[in-house]
Amino acid sequence: MAEALENLHVAIIMDGNGRWAKKRALPRVVGHKAGGKALKKIITHAAKNHLKVLSIYAFSAENWLRPKEEVAFLMQLLDEYIIDEWASITENNIKFLVSGNISLIPEKTRDALIKLMEETKNNTGLILNMALSYSGQDEILDCVKKISTFVLNNEISIENITKETIVDNLYNKELPEVDLLIRTSGEKRISNFMLWRISYAELYFTDVLWPDFDENEFDNAIKEYKKRVRRFGKTDEQLKS
Repeated sequence: MAEALENLHVAIIMDGNGRWAKKRALPRVVGHKAGGKALKKIITHAAKNHLKVLSIYAFSAENWLRPKEEVAFLMQLLDEYIIDEWASITENNIKFLVSGNISLIPEKTRDALIKLMEETKNNTGLILNMALSYSGQDEILDCVKKISTFVLNNEISIENITKETIVDNLYNKELPEVDLLIRTSGEKRISNFMLWRISYAELYFTDVLWPDFDENEFDNAIKEYKKRVRRFGKTDEQLKS
């Protein structure tokens, strides 16, 4: 499996915590806790098998609109995750990144996120990119604003703006294009996630709810991905030549 993963950027929309809990007549927060356990398993599995990049949709910009009690619990869960997994992330050579508007994250948690990014910035193993308070449209909007400022300051001309210019001004410009986008729970939407970087990603949808998504389910997604022919606009004949 290691050879299948070492050059890949896999992104996951972790969906279904609430439905997992509802099926068991449990509060939604219990589903979120179970989802956190599933995430730990997948990160460990990805790191062990030398995946290049794992991007996870942990909390969207739209999620702030959920009931205040649920949002507060999710922030508490995030805080606990950072504390519990700090040693594991650093010891396993994982480079931790955050994408999104973290100015909205509670200060204590935000400071811990920044510290963890700084502490792991030179790690050379799995790149773990956590999308928090994230919106793909906002990422592109922020990018446009940055480049517009460069133009106004005569640092770049409009004629010299390229795709590379855009990539250089996205969140965490070091992140490569997404190869495989996984979404759990049976929903078939991309939900405003990494809109620029998924332009040629293979999409994999599964009915499995996120808390039940384990290492075998992840491997099944990789196996399916390996069956796909990625043409990038070319014909089969061109790919063979």
